[in-house]
Amino acid sequence: MIELHHLNASRSRRITWLLEELGLEYKLVQYVRDPKTHLAPPELARIHPLGKAPVLCDDGQVLIESGAIIDYLVRKYGQGRYAPAPESADYNRYVQFLHYAEGSAMLPLMLKLYTGRLGEGGAPLQPRIESELKNHLGYLDRELAGREYFVGGALTGADVQLSFVAQTALRFSGRDAYPNLTAFVDRIEARPAYKKAIEAHGA
Repeated sequence: MIELHHLNASRSRRITWLLEELGLEYKLVQYVRDPKTHLAPPELARIHPLGKAPVLCDDGQVLIESGAIIDYLVRKYGQGRYAPAPESADYNRYVQFLHYAEGSAMLPLMLKLYTGRLGEGGAPLQPRIESELKNHLGYLDRELAGREYFVGGALTGADVQLSFVAQTALRFSGRDAYPNLTAFVDRIEARPAYKKAIEAHGA
């Protein structure tokens, strides 16, 4: 059986959601952040030396990185769902967004989070961080104009991967700054599988 090592308040909630979308049986091993440091507990390092979540164990394999896990689950269990066909015109767009979420979009969001904890010490970096946030979030908002999802007309793994970016964007920027991202977040959070994952395992 699939085993997912899941950390609360982390990007691994994307994987619990995808597992529910796919209708797969899985075992969840849950970890809780240290309330003072906000770091993952050391027990996670027993599963993978980086000590990060998510970690997926399946068929003797141990996989890290949300994008790689999403790609694996969609290829192995998707049965043609949640990704365009490789020969289709949408496939390159799908792969682009699957990698873009962590490769580019998350960096200014994480810098905003970490420098925000520095108080005045992080102030000199804020103009550049805000500029990058507007650049990336504005791009994503425009890419959703006239669309319900980032690729094609149905939910794909790219949407699952970008969900954390969009949700974090709303946390930092509010619901009015990027209306298409806001509508996207409302849409995915209304999905039965998303609700089931959150109700079962939390965010």
